[in-house]
Amino acid sequence: MTAVVAAGTRPAKESGDMVWLMWLGGALLLAVLEIFTLDLLFIMLAAGAAAGAIGAAAGLPLVWQIVLAAAVALLMLFAFRPFLLRHLRTRVDLVETNVAAMIGKPGIVLQPTDGSGGRVKIGGDVWSARTEDGTVLAADDQVRVIRIDGATAVVGAPAPVEAEPNEDVERP
Repeated sequence: MTAVVAAGTRPAKESGDMVWLMWLGGALLLAVLEIFTLDLLFIMLAAGAAAGAIGAAAGLPLVWQIVLAAAVALLMLFAFRPFLLRHLRTRVDLVETNVAAMIGKPGIVLQPTDGSGGRVKIGGDVWSARTEDGTVLAADDQVRVIRIDGATAVVGAPAPVEAEPNEDVERP
């Protein structure tokens, strides 16, 4: 028997017509998983799934959709991902800020400073300070910040500057 289709009506959609939506849903799910891992693994797989969706929308058979998705995902994983990771993981020099930037800065003693307290001027700011080993530093002594302990600068005498040898002078 033959089925009679009324004019202006369409037959029910075949399940294969919506396969591209499943591929697209998979790609979106993988992209959301990437947000939680941030390792660029799932986003590469999502690119493969998106390629499968394009293949399904173009009418490729399911086997070729899978081959296309796998090929794109593998290409992304082994060719593009290492390049991206290398550039994402390059580091710039750490720029210290706030109290961490104070370590090593020179200062000048304003009030006699010992292991229990005193005042120093560091970079234009006046800090409460103490020496780490209990040494007494007199007013106008040069100091260097060793560390910051709460709101107190722990200071010490600056390291002596070693003179660089003069290369023009002949040595015996």
